[in-house]
Amino acid sequence: MTFRLRRAFQPFLLTLSLVLAAGACRRDPRTPLVLYSPHGRDLLGLVETEFERAHPEVDVRWLDMGSQEVYDRLKSEKSNPQADVWFGGPDTIFARAVQDGLLAPYRPPWAEHVAPESRHAGDLYFGLYRTPAMPVYNSRIVAAPDAPREWDDLLDPKWKGKILIRDPLASGTMRAVWGYVLSKSVRETGSPDAGFAWLSRLDAQTKEYVFNPILLYEKIVRGEGLITIWDLPDTLLERQRGSPLQYVFPKSGTPVIDDAIGLVAGCRHPELAKQFIDFVGEKSLQRLAAEKTFRLPARTDLGDELPEWARAVEREMVPAAMDWPLVEKDGSAWMSTWDRTIRGKGIAAAR
Repeated sequence: MTFRLRRAFQPFLLTLSLVLAAGACRRDPRTPLVLYSPHGRDLLGLVETEFERAHPEVDVRWLDMGSQEVYDRLKSEKSNPQADVWFGGPDTIFARAVQDGLLAPYRPPWAEHVAPESRHAGDLYFGLYRTPAMPVYNSRIVAAPDAPREWDDLLDPKWKGKILIRDPLASGTMRAVWGYVLSKSVRETGSPDAGFAWLSRLDAQTKEYVFNPILLYEKIVRGEGLITIWDLPDTLLERQRGSPLQYVFPKSGTPVIDDAIGLVAGCRHPELAKQFIDFVGEKSLQRLAAEKTFRLPARTDLGDELPEWARAVEREMVPAAMDWPLVEKDGSAWMSTWDRTIRGKGIAAAR
């Protein structure tokens, strides 16, 4: 529909357009620092605010996307990097980026306070947070005694068509869970076949593979699905907002992802990027991320400085035994096999 503007408003609109044009011509004098990250608006907004407060000459800009999407984008931009820092994602995906020459070495001052297994030997990435992934359910519809308590409980026929899963090909979190299932199979049987059979049964239970975590939670809260698998920080944030979500740490073990950070090779602002990496690993920022966005710090020297929720998680959770080098080596091939032979073709089996 087209509206004819009255002549009386035309001078006002001309003045307004000139003001807007003048504002558009004024450049932001701050130096941009670009982050690629799967961490979501809560944590990204927090670190943006805190870093800009400490460095008012910097404009922190971030793109929020899945870990696999970050890797794919950095790889496509290798000859002309657009990001300065890769902020978050399983270290197994960071290891693939190392092989592709996407990261540059930098050792932050907090490096010695991170467990050796959470550090790259060549200083190309470091664990910043520890991110558990576990079953999550809608507690408004599913009573606690009826909820799945172990991984195998997800295969109970009563959950058929009631499970929603974040698309594993786009999600570093779900790739890590799939890696847990398949590496456990290799450890116990010498082959991933039993793990693929388990994933096939889970596929038969799954109603949908959801494109992004926001939509995933919306669907669970609306009751379009009752059960999912997702990470602890996002689940706790959604609970804080009033969502009826509850999680379970299986006694058999919870995979805990080393959520890493790294300097992008050939980035435009390497010195600022190093300052940012230093900054987010400081004790004060690790505590703030734990208090405000439910991140479990990777630093091992915080102890009683952690908020009570984090100390409770450390007491309750049984970290799963994970063969991360095997997941790093075979993970891409496993995902390809799953996508080609199992997704949407799962076979249910009697328990």
